[in-house]
Amino acid sequence: MKSTGVVRKIDELGRIVIPIELRRTMGIDDKESLEILIDGEKIVLQKYSPGCIFCGNVAEVWYYKGKYVCKSCFYEIQQQVSS
Repeated sequence: MKSTGVVRKIDELGRIVIPIELRRTMGIDDKESLEILIDGEKIVLQKYSPGCIFCGNVAEVWYYKGKYVCKSCFYEIQQQVSS
């Protein structure tokens, strides 16, 4: 991991502010969702990418009836239904 040199305090509600420069660099827009991960003793924030409910793939994911399904699983299901 690379240090940015930015230090922020957590407020009384547990919030931190991510500086605009970092958000712009990382392509994080206002009101965009971030996922919180744990890596040993570290807390990691990353842009949230919903994954397929079957395989977890985040590429070519379609939202259908409240669920995310990737292209590969969609076609696999389609073939099974057609058989």
